[in-house]
Order: sequence, then C-alpha cells, then structure tokens
Amino acid sequence: MNEPLVLVSESDAILELVFNRPSKLNAINGEMYDTLIAQTERFATDPSLRVMLIRAQGKYFSAGVDLNSELGPDPNLATPTAFRQWYREGRGSLHPLLDRFEVIEKPIVVAHHGPCLGGALEMSLSCDFRLAAQSARYGLPETAFGNIPGSGGTSRMTRLVGPQWARWFIMANLQMDADKAERIGLVHEVYADDEFGSRVRDFCMNLAKQPAEAIGAAKLAIELSADLDRAQARNVERIVASSLFFGDEFRSLVAALRDKLGKKT
Repeated sequence: MNEPLVLVSESDAILELVFNRPSKLNAINGEMYDTLIAQTERFATDPSLRVMLIRAQGKYFSAGVDLNSELGPDPNLATPTAFRQWYREGRGSLHPLLDRFEVIEKPIVVAHHGPCLGGALEMSLSCDFRLAAQSARYGLPETAFGNIPGSGGTSRMTRLVGPQWARWFIMANLQMDADKAERIGLVHEVYADDEFGSRVRDFCMNLAKQPAEAIGAAKLAIELSADLDRAQARNVERIVASSLFFGDEFRSLVAALRDKLGKKT
C-alpha cells in the first residue's frame, strides 16, 4: 500500500502536515490539496489543536503546483471570460485554501528546507510564520511561463516585502537564498540544517503554550491593521483588546499573576 502524499500527525497540541511526494519534488497535486483542505478544517474546529505546522520530506520543500494534476487549468473552459471567472472563484486552484489560512484564528507555521517554488511559496505567504533551514531557496517562476503568480504570490509578496522585492521575484524571475530572505522579511528565522527539525519543533511548542484567545485575536488584529490607516488600525487594536478584557482567559491569567505577585510580597 502506498504511503499518503501528506503525512498527518499530532502531538503537544501541534497538527503536523508533511509533504511526502519526494519523487515528484513534492509538487502539490489534487490528493495533497484535498488532504490540506480537510486537515485545515479539522485544525480550525478542534480546540485541542493550537498550532498547525507544514513541512516536507526529501530534497525539496516543494516545486510548486503539479500542473498535470487536478489543480491545473480546466480544458473545458473554452473562452477567456469563462476561464477568468473560474480562476477568480478559485475552483481548481489553491485560492480557497490560502484564503482560509489567513482567517483561521490560530497560528500556522511553515518550515522550509531546500527549494520552495511557485505555488508552494504562494501557500507559504499566507502562513503566519515562515521558518527556513540554511538550505532553503525561494522563487516564483511563473513569468518564465508567460504568466504571473496568481494565487496570492503577487499580492501577498508585495504586501509582505514591498514592491521592490516583489519585482525581484516576479519580474526578474530571480531566486533568493535563506539568509537574504530573512534580511528582507520574507522568513522569520534561519536555522542550520542539522538542527532545523528540533528548532522548528521548539518554536511550535512555545507557540502552542501561548493563550489561545489572545493569539487568535492578535492574528485578526494584525491582519486587519496591515490594510488600514493609523487611526483605523488603532481603533481595531483597542476594540480587540477591550473585548479580551471580559474573557475568561484574560481574567484567569491576570488573577494568577496577582496571586503570584501577592505571594512574593
């Protein structure tokens, strides 16, 4: 019996999804996409799961979307208008999954080793945290095939690192190593390959220990604030912060802190 193309496990409140298609450079096909969708929904609704981690086996994190799979263009769409509507609605593409990543009020971490290209990088841009091994390398090769990254690669990359580096990836079709990716803000941290797995695990375990309601609210507030002017962003953070004041999580944590401080005096 063949192994699944995405290995699924959970421990310490961390849901771990591992790309397991190394013979195809972990190119994402329909089966992998279906597993990602199903597990993402489980993550969103299961209160025992606090963090979702996506990583891979093999030499590549992922070469991107497998265009020979069910995620490729629908050959029955004969006109540009029909195809445009199909593509904008996200049928047969990564769009719904990546949009879902952004609105789930729990942290999603992606851990890269080796090349992370095309649709795999687009997927990573919608995650909350991007961690890299020294061997990681990044690229958006769509322009080499006469198109642009259309599953968030253009819009999310521009939002994350600015137009200047979006041009580097998309217009110049140039790749970037892990150290430079960290310098421009594409990834949060780079680790040596021989300690990558343990460092990623430590990061996720620390994240899983953070107060769940506060983390979820913070994700929402940060996402909204990024697209607002300063006055609107301040209103968002104040509304979110004030709503947390009345939650059981905040009250119990503050009570525990007061009790601890009281015992020291």
